[in-house]
Formats: sequence, structure tokens, C-alpha cells
Amino acid sequence: MADDDVAEISLGLTVAVVARRVGVAPATLRTWERRYGICPSDRSSGGHRRYCITDVARLELMRRLVLSGMPAGEAARVALKSEINDVGDISLVDSNTLGNKIDSVLSDLTLESDFGHPGGGSVLSMQGSPAIARGLAKAAYSLDTQACTQLIQNSIHARGVIWTWEKLLIPVLIALGKKWELTGEGIESEHILSECIIGQMKQVSEQLVAPVNMRPVLLASAQDDLHTIPQYVAAAALAERRIGSRTLGARVPYATLVSAMKKLAPAAVLIWGQVPVKTLPPEFSELINARPTPLLLMAGPGWPDRLPQGFKRAGDLTSTITAISNAVGQ
Repeated sequence: MADDDVAEISLGLTVAVVARRVGVAPATLRTWERRYGICPSDRSSGGHRRYCITDVARLELMRRLVLSGMPAGEAARVALKSEINDVGDISLVDSNTLGNKIDSVLSDLTLESDFGHPGGGSVLSMQGSPAIARGLAKAAYSLDTQACTQLIQNSIHARGVIWTWEKLLIPVLIALGKKWELTGEGIESEHILSECIIGQMKQVSEQLVAPVNMRPVLLASAQDDLHTIPQYVAAAALAERRIGSRTLGARVPYATLVSAMKKLAPAAVLIWGQVPVKTLPPEFSELINARPTPLLLMAGPGWPDRLPQGFKRAGDLTSTITAISNAVGQ
């Protein structure tokens, strides 16, 4: 750490430093002080604002609550009442410890209640959704990747992958899709959110070190399908159960899928089809006849009503992960 930084910490943190850490403009900090009474603990000899680490924690908590859909006034009241004084003696350089303490407070506040304010996301129709979903919609529409990532990460840590997918991510993705259908706008928001989702799901699956299954689960998209998010979500949900998988990504030619099956001898194969599949390819017979025989699942709305012999239609994520768990002996 530079000597100037040490001096600055000893005197308290300036508005500019705190604004960078919290992720808001300096003017926003002044507005929050004026309107809601979230004030710095000290001032320099020249009368300039100086924040201690507890002040920073409180401001960061307020910002995260606002992103989660809570009105600023209520977020300020919660932040001011929250017991976070125990972080006051933590050095600023120990940012992980500080962040973990704030995350612990925030997870209890944002994920356990709806705050009684439906429809907080003004840019998207999110009536009746949890506050965290409205906050994620707002962050995605604002192209705030940091906030999207943090909200998804908090949700996974507190509730797990399946809850996060079904209760948080799907509603926001649907809202973004509807806005695009109605107005032709918002595709950039959907792309930003998609990247954040994939990043966090990959982080979960990559943390799996010692899977319980010798034969991996194989995840792929249909031959003409670009949608990959469900693969990464499934991989993360499986990783939570210590089940290892391989994700092949978008537009997987069926001959390639057959080749991968011969190399890996997977316990289960999940193929996602979002785009309508009109003709089922002859390579499917090779999938059915693979030895040892895997569980063959087709997921997504693109598959025809009548599936080939030997294939099963996947249901929601919970039932899909349960079926795969059974197939690998979990």
C-alpha cells in the first residue's frame, strides 16, 4: 500500500474514494446524506467529509438494497438500523472480509422479504416478482454488469442454483424478452444479463473438484440452437450435488455429440432445443444404441411432441437434476 493511502485511511476516506468503492457518483453520496441522513462519521480540519469503514459498509449496504428493488428512503432506514458496527476495526485493505460481512447482512435482508413494494422495476414489467428480481431487472436494463453479477452471486450463495434460476433469473429473462417483442428494445440488456448468468454458473461448476460420478453428464444444445444458458445452469445445479458434467455449448452437430459420447461414456445426456426441430436426425439411433446406455433427456420447447424411442422429455430443473442424479447413482 502506498504511503499516501495509509495517510488517507488514518484520516478517514474522502468522498471520491468512497464513491469509487460503493459504485456511485460523489454527488449521490451527498444526496443520500442530505435526504436520508447517511452521514460520514468525521470531517477533516478543513471541513471535508471523511468516512470510516463502518460508514462505507453502511453505504454499500444501502446501494445493494436499492439495486434489489427497495426504495432509497427505506433502504437508508434499513442501513442505518443494521448492526454493522463490528466492521469498524477492519483494515480497508482486507476488502474480502468487509465484503463477506456486508454480504451476510444483505443476504438476510434482500432474500427473505419482498419489502412490500411490488413493481419496483420501472423499466420492465415485474409486477408480483420478489424485490431481488426487480432489482436484477433494473440492473440489467441499466447494463450494470457489476450489480447483475453481485445479485446473482448473492442469490446462489443464499438459495442455491435451482431457486436462483426458477425464481430470479427466469422471470427477468421473460420480462426482457417481452419488452423486446413489444418494442424491439432491450436486446443489449438480455445479452448483458446472459453473460453474467453464464459467468456465475461457470464459477459454481468449476469449483467442483472431486465429483462423485466416474462417468460425466454430457450437456449440449441442438444442432441449430444457439441457446446455451440452460446448459450452464444445469452444470451448476449438478455441481451443487457434486456431479461432474461436460458442456459442449451451442450448435452441436449430432455427429459431434455421438463422438463425444464414445469418448466419455456419459451417465446421462441432456440436449437443449429452443428452436423448433422439425426432423429428428438419423444419428439419434446411435445415441440410443450407445453402450453403456446413458439416460437420454431432451429439454426445451423446440422438440416435437413425439420423441424418439429411448429418449425422455425433461421437465423443470428440479426434476431434471433429480433424474440425472438417479442415473449417476446419487
